[in-house]
Amino acid sequence: MTGWEGLYCGPAPAPDEIWLRWNLDPWAIAVIAGLALLAGRNRPGLAAIFVLAIAFLSPLCALSSALFSARVLHHVLLVAVAAPLLALARPSGSDTGTGLPFLAATAALWLWHLPVAYDAALSDMAIYWVMQASLLGSAFLFWRAVFRLPAGEGLVWVFLGYLGMGMLGAILTLAPEGLYATHASAPLLWGMTPLADQQLGGLVMWMPAGLPYAAWGGMLARRAWRGMGAA
Repeated sequence: MTGWEGLYCGPAPAPDEIWLRWNLDPWAIAVIAGLALLAGRNRPGLAAIFVLAIAFLSPLCALSSALFSARVLHHVLLVAVAAPLLALARPSGSDTGTGLPFLAATAALWLWHLPVAYDAALSDMAIYWVMQASLLGSAFLFWRAVFRLPAGEGLVWVFLGYLGMGMLGAILTLAPEGLYATHASAPLLWGMTPLADQQLGGLVMWMPAGLPYAAWGGMLARRAWRGMGAA
C-alpha cells in the first residue's frame, strides 16, 4: 500500500450522512489556497475559488464518490465555471492560438471519461489529482485563448467547446449499460440503478452544462455590442 489507493473523499456516503462529509484534506486546501494567490482578489478570481471550494471541500466531493452524476457536476464546475473565471482573473498577455487549447481540453474531457481511465483515477489518488489538474488546466488555457478573440470568433469556439461536452453527454445518456465499475453499487444507496445514475450524468453534460457556456457566450456578445456602440 502506498497510501494513495482508494476513493478521494473517502467511501461512498449514505444519504443520511452526506451533510457530515465535508472534506478538510490539507492537500486540497493547499492547492485551492495556491490558486487563490494566483487568481488575485478580483471578482472572477474570488468566484473561481468559491466554485473550487464547492467542488473539492463541500459534501459534493463525497457524493461524487457515490454517484457518477455528482462526479459529472464536479467536472462541469471545473471546466465550464471555475476555469473560465480563472481565465478572466488572469487573462493572457499574448495571442497563443485557440485550436491547440481546444483540442487539449476536449481530449482531456473525453479521455478521463473512458471507463478504464475514470475507474483508475477514482481508485488511485495520484491519478485522481492528475485528472483534476489536466481537466482544470487544459480548460483554463482554452478559455484564456477564447476570451482574447473578437467576440464573433470567440462565440464559435464557445459553441465548439460545448459541442464536445454535449456529444460526450449524449453517448453516456444513450449507452445501454453502466460503464463505470466505481459506480456499480453505490447508486443503489441513493435509489438509482448504476445505469440511471450514468444517464443522469450524461444528461447533465448534454443539457444543463450548456447554461454556463451560454452565459460565457452572452458575455462575449455583450462585449461585442459595447464595442460597436463605442465605435
